[in-house]
Amino acid sequence: MNRLSIIICTVAMLFSTTACAQNRKENKEMKRTLVAYFSATGTTKRAAQQLAKEKDADLFEIVPAVPYTAADLDWRDKSSRSTLEMKDKSSRPAIKGTCANMADYDTVWIGFPVWWYTAPTIINTFIEAHDLSGKTICVFATSGGSGVSGSANDLKKAYPQYKWGESRLLN
Repeated sequence: MNRLSIIICTVAMLFSTTACAQNRKENKEMKRTLVAYFSATGTTKRAAQQLAKEKDADLFEIVPAVPYTAADLDWRDKSSRSTLEMKDKSSRPAIKGTCANMADYDTVWIGFPVWWYTAPTIINTFIEAHDLSGKTICVFATSGGSGVSGSANDLKKAYPQYKWGESRLLN
């Protein structure tokens, strides 16, 4: 091969590599991912941060308008806030704010600690506060002993209008 041929081949390879990189960048911008999570004690927050890093996703914390105290989270106390909320399936604990740019995302991972074998009712508040139409919703959970499939199935039954993707237990 002469020098001119080598130069032409090199330039052609550079252009094709740049075009591929540009396509990957455009595809990434077109398919954005959000990891939204509720964390009562910090365990789910750490899992959400790990998942967001893995997925190159944005993070959004679902923050209760009234923070949960240790007494609120005492599942052995039949009159604790969390117990009462979980007994009442229509309970929708208020949240501080919503994700203002939800329309920018194609995939939304929703994470939470498993309470009473399912998602805390604050997750319903989050879902009902956002238009998730056309998005793939994936679920992740943290738990001391329960799996995630029951929680995921409960959410799928409650919100059949949405497209549901994978679910993961991240302990």
